[in-house]
Amino acid sequence: MPARFRPTSLLAALAAFALQAPARAIDEVVVELPLLNNTISLKLSELSTPEALISGSSDLAELDRASDGAVGRKLVKLLQSPLPLNLRQLADASVGSPLLEQALLLLSSFGSVEGHSPDLSGETLKAALDKASAASPNGDPTLLQLMQAIPGKRVQLNLSQAQVVLARMLRQRRQADQLLATVPAAAAATSAPLGPMRVSEGQLTVSHRTAPLDLVLVQPQGPANGRLVLISHGLWDSPSNFEGWGRVLAAQGYTVVLPRHPGSDKRQQHEVLTGHAPPPSASELGLRALDLRAITDAAASGNLPGVSGVDASQVVVIGHSWGATTALQVAGVKPQDSQMRQRCDSVDDPDRNLSWTLQCSWIQGVNQAAVDDPRVIAVAAVSPPVSLLFPRGSGQEMRARILLVSGTHDWVVPPDPEAVAPFLRSPAVGNQLVLVKGGDHFNLRPGKDQHGGVLAPLLLEWTNRSFQAGAAARPARGAAPLLPAGPWGSSDKPMADVSPQLKGAS
Repeated sequence: MPARFRPTSLLAALAAFALQAPARAIDEVVVELPLLNNTISLKLSELSTPEALISGSSDLAELDRASDGAVGRKLVKLLQSPLPLNLRQLADASVGSPLLEQALLLLSSFGSVEGHSPDLSGETLKAALDKASAASPNGDPTLLQLMQAIPGKRVQLNLSQAQVVLARMLRQRRQADQLLATVPAAAAATSAPLGPMRVSEGQLTVSHRTAPLDLVLVQPQGPANGRLVLISHGLWDSPSNFEGWGRVLAAQGYTVVLPRHPGSDKRQQHEVLTGHAPPPSASELGLRALDLRAITDAAASGNLPGVSGVDASQVVVIGHSWGATTALQVAGVKPQDSQMRQRCDSVDDPDRNLSWTLQCSWIQGVNQAAVDDPRVIAVAAVSPPVSLLFPRGSGQEMRARILLVSGTHDWVVPPDPEAVAPFLRSPAVGNQLVLVKGGDHFNLRPGKDQHGGVLAPLLLEWTNRSFQAGAAARPARGAAPLLPAGPWGSSDKPMADVSPQLKGAS
């Protein structure tokens, strides 16, 4: 078809129109309804007022007349509401952000614009919002003004693509469900009362960041065992949501340190959403791992504020989501960008999932992200995004034993492509994979549960066994598993070690 009518991404065109020559503004939106094998056409010119819609000639106008104007009143109110100012600030702060570009790429598969070419960048998104603002008397554009500013012939929303994505999401948990159906759940652990402990905050000056690193310290008030555990939070999260794990571990004598990764924590999320900071940069991939290594360095030299009497020659690291990826890095798994460069732009890849939005934003930081720490002897990685970052062969130099944990209902980091498949690709050196029935990306965190939530017994057992093994916890061909059969499960969410079912599989 002629280039001027080539269908392209709806969101890409929205982001791009300001760099193109003046073009006819879009006046029509077509919504595909695959279940009814039909479409509904919406005339943007009829959406300026309820009166314009009810007297119009589009399919939506017919529906509006049938509802005696009720549909039009609600729709026009929505379209005439000003866009939040922080959306413009966010676009301004996100220029060139790969995280923003990947989000736009993912969402763009749901729609197209006839008569425009795609361009995914924060710069063009900012220009688009600025142009829409100029059309508003008070400078605050509405959604309707933004839609009217898009050049082209018409916008087409493809709802059938939603069915494709939903079917893909269901497939990405099928293997995990089948594995759990063949393995009895681990016996539930008996919860014990927590002993006295103290929670404090501190700061550590580090050479790789401009400001000191904020720390949460959870330590036993009674006798300590002198062993150090680090807990790394995920994207836009905070140490406070993982204190429950720290409390359970400290009750058993461990000293637990939870850093606040400043370039990707909850505070940074607020700055991003209010337009005062860009999304996390690719450099954070390596900086987070350096945060963990700096803490261990400080503990080893006796310079970790608020901590004393800790043996840092052997350390266990626990992480959730991006924090789990960080834990794998210090365990010696080497990030690689080969698959990322090949697959990140493919919206039809059968393994594509929400975590790719984050993983693909790391491409420019991969070469500086091989930050291992030989003092780490074992890692518990809960819901880590890994399939693109750690392809086959990246674990050949791992120095620490790995426990991988994934929930069957995790739509953000789905179990099949991000846990089962990577586990199958990894060398057989004694690592283990635990699947949690009904676990999702958020309910596996302890949150505000002071007793550590459903994973606390598992993580405590893994930590105990790792330190008991000491140097023998290191991965090795033919190594016996560290995690026993139980009891470390949960009566709330059944879980099982499915590693034996995957031995010898390919």
